[in-house]
Amino acid sequence: MSTTIEEEGTTMAAAETLNTPSTVANAFVQTVQSIISSSTTSKATTTSAAALASTTTASTAAPATGTTTLSTPSSSSMTEKLSVSDLSSALQHFGIVDYLVFIAMLVVCAVIGFYFGFIEKKKKKKQKGQVSADEKDGPGAAGIEERRGSEALDYLVGGRKMKVFPVSLSLVASFVSGISLLGTSTEIYVYGTQYAFILITLAISGLISWYIFLPVFCNLQLTSTYEYFELRYGGSIRNFGSVLFIVGMMLWLPVALYVPAITYNQVTGTSIHVITPIVCIICTFYTCVGGLKAVIWTDVIQSFVMFGSILAVCIKGTYDVGGLNVVLQRNGESGRLNAPEWTWDPTVRLSMLSVIVGGTLHKIQSSDVNQVSIQRFLSLPSYKHAKQSMLLFTLLLIFLLSCCSYMGLVTYAVYHDCDPISTKLAKASDQLPSLLMMRILGSWPGLPGLFVAGVFSAALSSLSTGLNSMACVISQDMVRPLLKKPLTERQTAFLLRAIVVFFGTCCMGLVNVVEKLGMVVQLATTTSAVSMGPLLGIYVMGVCLPWVNAKSVLTGSLVSFVALAWICVKAQLALMNGEIRYPKMPVSVSGCEYSYDNNTVWRTLHEYSPSTDRNIYNLSFLWYTAAGGFICTVVALLASLVFGWQDVSQMDPALITPCMRRFLPKKQYEVIDLEELFRRKAQADVEAETACLDKEIN
Repeated sequence: MSTTIEEEGTTMAAAETLNTPSTVANAFVQTVQSIISSSTTSKATTTSAAALASTTTASTAAPATGTTTLSTPSSSSMTEKLSVSDLSSALQHFGIVDYLVFIAMLVVCAVIGFYFGFIEKKKKKKQKGQVSADEKDGPGAAGIEERRGSEALDYLVGGRKMKVFPVSLSLVASFVSGISLLGTSTEIYVYGTQYAFILITLAISGLISWYIFLPVFCNLQLTSTYEYFELRYGGSIRNFGSVLFIVGMMLWLPVALYVPAITYNQVTGTSIHVITPIVCIICTFYTCVGGLKAVIWTDVIQSFVMFGSILAVCIKGTYDVGGLNVVLQRNGESGRLNAPEWTWDPTVRLSMLSVIVGGTLHKIQSSDVNQVSIQRFLSLPSYKHAKQSMLLFTLLLIFLLSCCSYMGLVTYAVYHDCDPISTKLAKASDQLPSLLMMRILGSWPGLPGLFVAGVFSAALSSLSTGLNSMACVISQDMVRPLLKKPLTERQTAFLLRAIVVFFGTCCMGLVNVVEKLGMVVQLATTTSAVSMGPLLGIYVMGVCLPWVNAKSVLTGSLVSFVALAWICVKAQLALMNGEIRYPKMPVSVSGCEYSYDNNTVWRTLHEYSPSTDRNIYNLSFLWYTAAGGFICTVVALLASLVFGWQDVSQMDPALITPCMRRFLPKKQYEVIDLEELFRRKAQADVEAETACLDKEIN
């Protein structure tokens, strides 16, 4: 969910290019026919794609003033060249081996879910039945193993027994969606390496989360991060945060699934109405039956597939163009090896200030301090393991996004003299990576399948993570507080799985809506921004400002939500209407070896010019989350002058980050480990139950 607004917004143009089958059954027949025909397709069709390339718009330093010469081929040469449509069809070469690689990834995910949902659970029941009476805890003293063996904890946080390495890989897979894999490289191709400086903010945000947020959530050992909101503020803030999370997630997940479906459609010709339901059903199955353990271990497999596919494209692409020096030379000559501008202007698309400050705050909320991330950190046995996982997660994430950024440089090195966006070989800019993959890896059986599997792995990971997190938030933050008595283990299991199935089915339907209504894509991107801003402010004030009370925080978060929603919606409408246009890197079509529509290319190159107006709606997309958090905090502090300040003498020190506890009144408290904490909590629960039984008997 942490992808940028610019990356996600580019997916709209592809929606009109996909054909909708009358029924899913007919589409399945079409898929089978494409598999059979692909085995007989000549290898020559893939090699015809060897000459794609790139055009001109404007440099990043000034409005578009450059010109591009278009070479009009002679009539004799035109008959010898493929047209754009013919070349696009030729690129749809997906062999049997590629299908087998892609299907193998889906089968492995389903098997993992089946194992954790049925086989491992059966083993646990047998082990529990074999424990002797002497080895069992006394009445009510069961404490830790009984807590960790409960259905909710086992399903939502893996019984708090997960390992560091798989959790770290799961965090990487959850954070990097298909939009990130495709959008990051496209961002570098279109605007240069300015966005790559976001890698610095990953290290800074990880360090801040390590010292400020992680100690609080890990020591509290909560299942849902919004439980913290109730402990710190009260039920109203908990409900508000939960609603923001669910709405934002439900509008973002279909987009995350739709983008890789476009890639699959381009390389195979199969309709998204075939592949999307299949992938959704498999993902919903293993998330439903296997819980967080299945999600994490499938994320591990999907992470290796993602790393392998990106590395294969980067290495083979670098070799094909002539080596690393050629890649850097071609990008350097075009001005793509650029840094963010040094300016205080917040309307500049990517300035050094917006990248470092705005990007850091955005990454804190999107990848470190949210339900998805904290839920995984809490699946580890201790705070020590959580810190190790945070460090490994940050390093792996930096490496993967570095590879995605480098793939953008390779893309331009390949298409430096024939831009597929200008010639309309790529219907949407996010299709550039798939075009590059088919050109570089198309003649290697299995590698196109690996790349598509990698893109879908990112989507599967995002979908499974979102479904599991929503099951956690709805069951723990919405349903449980309304119940007069706790649910049984069987009722809990049914509720959690019903939530996953319901929202998994909704995602299938919303993908069709995303395809037909481009506004939904815009709505999804703006919702993620307007929800993360207020949540960042609530988290920061919760752990760092113990003087702010619930009424002030609710006022600040509501004002922040409304203000940021207004800015984001107006900005997205302006982008869609072409009122906001950013300077792009120069491209060329002088070396194209296929025929294209000169009028279309001329309009693409010469009718585009950056906009000169500057207002609040031109605010850089990296400032959205930071602006939301800032508005929330400032308004809450001002509201405290009206509603009063929190009585810090009654504040539990465990709810405040360690570096801010010095400002609380001194209290005598004992430091204990988690094992002892669980034992004492269980003992207190037993004493409370015993007291209730005594009252009923008397």
